[in-house]
Amino acid sequence: MKKIIAFDIDDTLVASKSPVTEETARLLARLLEKYEIAIISGGLFEVFRENVLDRLDISDQLRAKIHVLPTCGTRYDRYDADKQEYVTLYRHSLTDEQKSAIREAFETGAKKIGIWEEHPYGEIIEDRDSQLTYSALGQDIAKQLGEEGLKRKYAWDPDMKKRNQLRELIAPRLEGLEVRVGGLTSIDVTRVGGDKAYGIQRLLEATGYAKEDILYIGDMLQEGGNDFPVKEMGIDCVEVRNFTDTPYVIAGIIGVS
Repeated sequence: MKKIIAFDIDDTLVASKSPVTEETARLLARLLEKYEIAIISGGLFEVFRENVLDRLDISDQLRAKIHVLPTCGTRYDRYDADKQEYVTLYRHSLTDEQKSAIREAFETGAKKIGIWEEHPYGEIIEDRDSQLTYSALGQDIAKQLGEEGLKRKYAWDPDMKKRNQLRELIAPRLEGLEVRVGGLTSIDVTRVGGDKAYGIQRLLEATGYAKEDILYIGDMLQEGGNDFPVKEMGIDCVEVRNFTDTPYVIAGIIGVS
């Protein structure tokens, strides 16, 4: 029997950088009655909290069953029911020198291949402390434009050619760092090994569970996708097309209609 149900966020639990739906929030609350939950994605902890965690109507005891793994697991947070706050168990910050090199590589590379947006919606390069992320259209396009912003994100690079081209261009320049395709319009950079497999491995170590105890749900399990490292390490996975599939998957796990 599985003990932890793990989820990607964007396009798995929520539409890209959008709040979780009431239906999914309700089902997650039901899921926590039977299982622990892990949430792992390239985003900031604050985004996890705004779009998912704070939208769950659950007790402190159930909230303490959630493993929060921002920036692909290069940070790990848990809710302390006694303190009634989230506590960071570890975070692997990048150095100022590394951040400077990443910023320069992102901007130079994106301009070279013609995908640097002169009028973005929010920051193009976001400092997430243990990860820097390039978002081609700007970090806040979904927040500022709503449905139109989501449509633009989905249409920008559906075959991943732009993101892979940028990744292949800048990776050789960033020694000691991991460069990966992130979300719909993004590239993530962490220290070497800082992918979702790293986060899940650290989760196993923290909980004492085995690979067989985890079920992972994500939308990018294909080779080259940011969920693929979890599949590659031998974790049982369920692939969803997007966040609209996930309520059906959760309902099937907990046995409700």
